[in-house]
Amino acid sequence: MSGPGEDADLAAARVAAQAFVREEAGFAQVTSIDRAGFPVGRTMTAFLEPDWSVALVQRRTHARLTQLRRDPHVLVAWVGSPAPGATNERPHVFDLGRLPPRAVFVRGTAVFAPDDWTVERYLRAVTAQRAAGHTRAPLRTPEQVVADLAGVLVRPYRVRLEGFAEGARSFDWTVDPPPDPAPMGAA
Repeated sequence: MSGPGEDADLAAARVAAQAFVREEAGFAQVTSIDRAGFPVGRTMTAFLEPDWSVALVQRRTHARLTQLRRDPHVLVAWVGSPAPGATNERPHVFDLGRLPPRAVFVRGTAVFAPDDWTVERYLRAVTAQRAAGHTRAPLRTPEQVVADLAGVLVRPYRVRLEGFAEGARSFDWTVDPPPDPAPMGAA
């Protein structure tokens, strides 16, 4: 059962977490499963959508694409400095003398995207980056995007937020409805 402030606390944490990922966190850590069944983490760009899905656009040569085809379960995490005003007055087990970081975790299912989705997400991201003065990455035409890049949508299953509320309080929820494992655009 939730108290009267819990829904407001969760709503505030969701807004703060989305802003943190968009404005502060930068790179994400993306964890897939290798052929031996072990988690493999990599740091990369990942774009959190308002519905908690995650857009990935990456070079077609990455081994993680093979891993995601074999096992589509994936974890995307953004971790950063503690929130302004954070406290840790009552550590649960150990007192490290530090504040807990902010973290956003999205567990989900990877679905390979069609070319038009990949081009749209690439153009959206590269336009925003170039407008902010970040111009060192190559600028690709839509044809080059289709030839060189792969798009993956991580459909969220569970989301966990840490460091966006008082003390060490966290929020964890299952996305409803659960992700559809069918490929994008499939009937």
